[in-house]
Amino acid sequence: MIIGNGLIAKSLHPIDSEDILFFASGVSNSLETRDSEFEREHSLLKSTIENNREKTFVYFSTCSIYDSSKNNSQYVLHKLKMEQIIADSCNQYYILRISNAVGKGGNPNLLVNYLVSAIQNETKITVHTKATRNLIDVNDVSAITQDIITNFNINQIINLAYMQNFSIIEITETISDVLQKKPLLLLQNEGSGYEIEVSKIESYFKINNLNDKEQYLRNLISKYYQK
Repeated sequence: MIIGNGLIAKSLHPIDSEDILFFASGVSNSLETRDSEFEREHSLLKSTIENNREKTFVYFSTCSIYDSSKNNSQYVLHKLKMEQIIADSCNQYYILRISNAVGKGGNPNLLVNYLVSAIQNETKITVHTKATRNLIDVNDVSAITQDIITNFNINQIINLAYMQNFSIIEITETISDVLQKKPLLLLQNEGSGYEIEVSKIESYFKINNLNDKEQYLRNLISKYYQK
């Protein structure tokens, strides 16, 4: 059973199961500030738990929790609250914290969607040269989720992210190369990133020969954005 209709929810259709409740609905914009949006997810989460007590609950949270610049943001505090409700209320659960999932479609404000659109439309992009982000193919999110449900002990929090971060410059240059279009960049010597601990799932990338960072990024951009 899948709750949600966004990028991650759609990727889960091949592994959908009557015994598993995949909760992939709710606030996805880390800059969200509207109380109504947070309350909507809160209410939906509580009613979904109440009506599906017999199912294993899989909740898709966010790696933004590790971003020191967002420690006290409404978004991060909300996600931590949702995680706590699940841990307190569900007999069997997995909380999966996702980095920046990349796939076909999705919110136009997502990092890669925004960069692709800006380059295609010849819009100037302000790039913080010290900034890094972690990207992961949404299909890898689905495959790793299946592996976790099958092989991992219940009632734990697991990060779903690639093994290394990518600089924003690196991402932008790769998009430019794939699209064969030069970006209009305004470079600023600032920005930061945060590391994500992925020791529980890194074997997935190694077994599937996805441990070449540059190749992973290029394949990811080509797969979803090359015409």
